[in-house]
Parts: sequence; C-alpha cells; structure tokens
Amino acid sequence: MKRAAYLGSAVALLSISGTALAADGLQIIKKNCLSCHTETGNSDAPFSRISEQRKTPEGWMTTLYRMKTQRGLNISPEEEQVLIKYLSDTQGLAPSETLAQRYILERTPNKVEEVDPAYAEMCTRCHSGARFGMQRRTQGEWEKLVHFHMGQYPTIEYHALARDRAWFDIALNDVAPKLAADYPFKAQAWDDWAAKPKSDLTGNWMMSGYLPEKGDFSAQLSVIKEADDRYVLLVNGTYADGSKLNGSGSAKVFTGYEWRASLIIDGQALKQVLATDEQGIRMSGRMFVKGSDEIGGAITAVKAGSSPAIAAVSPTYVKQGSTQTLVITGANLDQPLSFGEGLDAKVVSQASDHIVVQVKAGADAPVGMRTLSIGSARVEDAIAVFDKLARVDITPNDSIARIGGNGGLIPKQKAVYRAIGYAAGADGKPGTEDDLKLGYMPASWSLKPFDQVAEEDHDLKYAGKIDARGIFTPGDAGLNPERRMSANNVGNLTVVGTVTEGEQMLSGNAHLMVTVQDYVRSLIQ
Repeated sequence: MKRAAYLGSAVALLSISGTALAADGLQIIKKNCLSCHTETGNSDAPFSRISEQRKTPEGWMTTLYRMKTQRGLNISPEEEQVLIKYLSDTQGLAPSETLAQRYILERTPNKVEEVDPAYAEMCTRCHSGARFGMQRRTQGEWEKLVHFHMGQYPTIEYHALARDRAWFDIALNDVAPKLAADYPFKAQAWDDWAAKPKSDLTGNWMMSGYLPEKGDFSAQLSVIKEADDRYVLLVNGTYADGSKLNGSGSAKVFTGYEWRASLIIDGQALKQVLATDEQGIRMSGRMFVKGSDEIGGAITAVKAGSSPAIAAVSPTYVKQGSTQTLVITGANLDQPLSFGEGLDAKVVSQASDHIVVQVKAGADAPVGMRTLSIGSARVEDAIAVFDKLARVDITPNDSIARIGGNGGLIPKQKAVYRAIGYAAGADGKPGTEDDLKLGYMPASWSLKPFDQVAEEDHDLKYAGKIDARGIFTPGDAGLNPERRMSANNVGNLTVVGTVTEGEQMLSGNAHLMVTVQDYVRSLIQ
C-alpha cells in the first residue's frame, strides 16, 4: 500500500456508514477471526490471543493490516473500522500509559529515543521503543511475540547485537518477563480509565498552533456532534501575519480521548493526532500535512466554558527595558490580566478568545519566568524576562531528510527547523542547565558542509536547499552524473540558524543527514 494512502486511512478512520456503526465488535470478531483464534469461555478474556493485548488505534490497525496481508483475513473496510474502534475502546491504553511515547502517534519527525539498555540491545536495533511501549500484553503474549519474531524473521539471531549472544534465550527468559513487568496487560490506570465517564467534545474550542509553511496561528474550532464519538469540524482563524485561515473536516475519538481528524484548511489536506485531558476541556498534540507528516507542528485547544482558559502565548519572552507585543489565545479571556513583577501590560484589543497586549519590562525587571493570570486562569512560566541573548539552539539538533521524487513513487521527505533562544541563568554562564529558555525566536537560515568529506563531495550543491522558513527540501532521487561515481544526492550538512536580537546576532547549528528513501513504512515503526 502506498505510504500516503496507508497513513491517511490510519489517522482518519472516519467514513463509516450508519449500518456499520451499529455493528457489534464481538460479532465481527466471531464472524471473521475464529478460523484462527478460539473462544475461551472466559468472559474476561473471551478470545485467544486477541483478548490478551491492549493497543492504541494505530496499534490495532497495524495488527489488522498484518492479519490481512500475511494471514488471509478477509474483512470489509466498514467492519475493519468498527473493529478498530471497538478494540481501542475496550482494549486500549489509558492516557497516562501513552504520555511518554505520544511522539510516535503524532508522527513527530527526528525524535531521538532514550531506551532501557536491555531493550536497546534486543529490540530497538530494528524498530523504535515506542513500537512495544505502546502495547500492553500478558507475559504469555510477550513470550509468543518472541516466538513470532523467530518464526517470521529466522535470521534475527544473526544480526548485529544478536549473533554474539544467546539471543533467543535472553529474549524469552529475560526480556519477555521484563516487558510484562514494564508494560503489563493488567493495570490500575486502564481499569480506572475504562470505568470513567467519557466527555462529549461538542462545542467551540480555541485552537492555537504552528504550521511550518505559514507560522503561528489561532482559530476557533467548532465541534459539531454527528454521532457517538464522531464530529463535524469548522475552523476559522488568523495566522500571525494577519492572513485568514478557514477550513472544515471531521474527527473521530477512540478510547475516550484519542482524537483523530482530517481537515481541509485553505485547500490543504491536514491530519490531527491529539489527546484530550481527562476532563475533556483541553486537547494537545500535532497537526501535519497529509502525506508529508514531517511538515507540521504542535497545537493546543481549550474548550469554551464558564471559566477562563489560556491556550497559548506568543511570543514567550520580553527583554528588560523593552516593549513586546504578545498574542494570547484561549476561552473566556475578557477578564483582567497580569504578568507579575516588573511587567506593565497595555491591552491593545481583547475578546473572549483573543488578546493582543503590549508588555513593557522595566530596565531593572528581575530576570526570570513570569506567571500569566487572566481571571482565575493561570499559566506558570508563561513569559521569560531576559537581559541578554546568550545562546541559540536549533531544533531538531540531529535530523534526517530523504531524497525522493524525480519520477519515483516515494516523495521527498523534508526537514523543518526552528530556533530557540536562551539567556544565561543565575550562574551567568551560557550553555548550562541553569540557562533561561526564552522560546522560539525568528531566525535566518543557511547551510554549510558538515565536515571535510562533505565539502570535497560538494554536498552543499547537491543535497538540497533551505528556505527562509527553515524548511529544508532535499535533492532528487536517482543517480547524478555530475557527482563523483554518479552518486545520488545524499549529503552531510550543518543547518545554521541566526537570531538577531537588537544589536546581537547569535547562531546555532544542527546536524542534517540527507539520505535515501525509506522503503519500509508502518504506523508505529
């Protein structure tokens, strides 16, 4: 299946007929799955294997995809979507169980994981830690997973980090019990969440976020209930440059909090992967371009209710002795506001969902973080007061872009960069843990060879270009007769972001490896 179509169907899961919605997930399992699985007679775990696992919606979709492509499962698209919904709702993950690894669901690019050494040696040499971290299984099911790997990939014991040890024995006797302890099927968090009443998300939400091609934005998201856990969406808002934002779409909610939406905004197809909080009044996650999930950014939405709620503040810094114009978005914001010690606020415009305010910091305003208060709403560390820009970091610090296109089926995979400013902390030394984070700052962008080999191979000429928005577009796929030995357009580059703050100009660097296409794509790699 093509990558764009696979990911699109995975995130949306929306077009379900009324007949299929009424179908019973249990009956779908009995109709389609019992040629391989069996009924156990145990009401707590009615089906062998199936009832001994818990997964995210993407995890269950991955399982069904494997069943169809490798095990001959024949199931209609409508039934498949109902089954994914049923399994996600009844055998999903609680919000607290997904917190540490939501980046894999949100398709966050260039994420560097921190993995337990026991898993790094045995598991993550082939796939991410989130692949197994976003599952819950009984110990018997974790053991069966080891056997599955041996049967499906019989050369696994001869790979690096396997052939120098008794891989199968370690995986079965050491790693499987550890997985069962770290990611148990039975968990109080899931029992509590499954019993908790779920929120209806209908209403008006104030959404704030960032899209690399357009910048910061704020918008009203109108959520209109169509059926249980299914919503129609209308979006109206403004980008930071003043241009308008309009769109519509649809969303579906799994497990009571997993929001998956498809939208068309200003003619562009976008996907949302968000999680609601347990009260159903705040959502956060990521929105990205359909088929190019690296082109996206974080978004936050708060529901309009009776109390004030703050979604976002932009920018998040003000310099001593200067005035900064800030935009605050949220709900019920037409109340008095305060930024704390040493800051004077002059409101330029104020509405229930949007405030423009000029904040002046005194020349002797204490350096540090400030709390924003609007009525009863408070955001700790909302604004940084700083004296001098001390350093600039580029995010992501290490990244990959992939050549593509040029008549091939696999498109280019771009990379997106942003600059984060810091002031020196109380110790006065930049580059320490004590530094004061100011937040994202405007930057100019350039590239240079990463090392001498990259310079000799002219990687800067062939590997790709970066634009004024910090979006890197790699070169074309295929052989390049202009390069030594007709090599393709891979390269090893340094991304340079330069921030101008008053009379200061400071730069930060990031490493970019431009490499070949990714021919193996999955929902959770």
